[in-house]
Amino acid sequence: MALAQQSSPHARRARSTSNVMLWVILASLPGLLAQTIFFGWGNLINVIWCVVLAVGTEAAMLKLRKRPVMFFIRDNTAAVTGLLLGLSLPPLAPFWVSAIAVIAAIVLAKQLYGGLGSNPFNPAMVGYALVLISFPVAMTTNWAEPAILWQGAPSLADTLATMASGKQSAVDAFTMATPLDQYKHSISSKTAAEVLTHPTFGDGVARGWEWVNAGFLAGGLLLLAMRIITWHIPVSFLAGLAIMSLAFGSNPDLYAPLSMHLLAGGTMLGAFFIATDPVSAATSHQGKLIYGAGIGVLIYLIRTWGSYPDAVAFGVLLMNFAVPFIDHYTPPRTYGHHKARRGIPTKSQG
Repeated sequence: MALAQQSSPHARRARSTSNVMLWVILASLPGLLAQTIFFGWGNLINVIWCVVLAVGTEAAMLKLRKRPVMFFIRDNTAAVTGLLLGLSLPPLAPFWVSAIAVIAAIVLAKQLYGGLGSNPFNPAMVGYALVLISFPVAMTTNWAEPAILWQGAPSLADTLATMASGKQSAVDAFTMATPLDQYKHSISSKTAAEVLTHPTFGDGVARGWEWVNAGFLAGGLLLLAMRIITWHIPVSFLAGLAIMSLAFGSNPDLYAPLSMHLLAGGTMLGAFFIATDPVSAATSHQGKLIYGAGIGVLIYLIRTWGSYPDAVAFGVLLMNFAVPFIDHYTPPRTYGHHKARRGIPTKSQG
């Protein structure tokens, strides 16, 4: 009887899941620091709240499933899911919106499928997409205006009060649309030069957002250097987005320029921390290139002609759907064979 041959990636040295997730957490700190400095306390509070709730929800679900709680909690995957949601959600999002996102991510997108290694979709992006579709006002009106933490940003007390109550009365003067959203809805009636006079853009590409993306880029490069991730998904992700932008958006008076796509949204967080999820992403090098490029293309299409200004979550989830197909047709060459066996085996192959 012929058996299908698969070749898995092999590590040169032992590296536990908990160790890998810990490095992901550490690598995200430069981006989180930039978010806190330029947008106030909101994302830091979100991260703490989402991580605590994610770990608690995971423990409760493991208990209900009669699985060893501490064994799975110590792998830090629940903490990373909470971290990614805390980094992605608006800084002033109400606590209950964050809670729904976290619970959906852990319960529906992870534990319902059997836990770590069995989920076909990125749990954090499932939670994010759910609250974005369900609560569009809360998810689009709670982005903080760029302001240095110690120079005009909402105080810690005002931020906590807003997130707890869901009312923005205390911080109305500190909120505005994201740069991508502002550009998209203004460029139809103004020139690029006029749009860029809005305070959210500042003197650079997008005030504060450049530093946030630079922080996540630095963390992503650290993950590459540590060989926690490979270059295939981030590079193809950014290349796909860049090629689409250069091909269709070369006129800034019609569409957002490439610099804004790269530095004014969640691009670097998505490329290095979200799309590279080892469970829901493609596995072979060739498959990763296709997977990452597909996400980049989808992000550009949704940002430009869709209803959502950032679209990283939707790009990732749509390509998660395609991963089984991609993996089926891009298996790596197994040792001793000249070429990989792809597609549905024929009688001659059997």
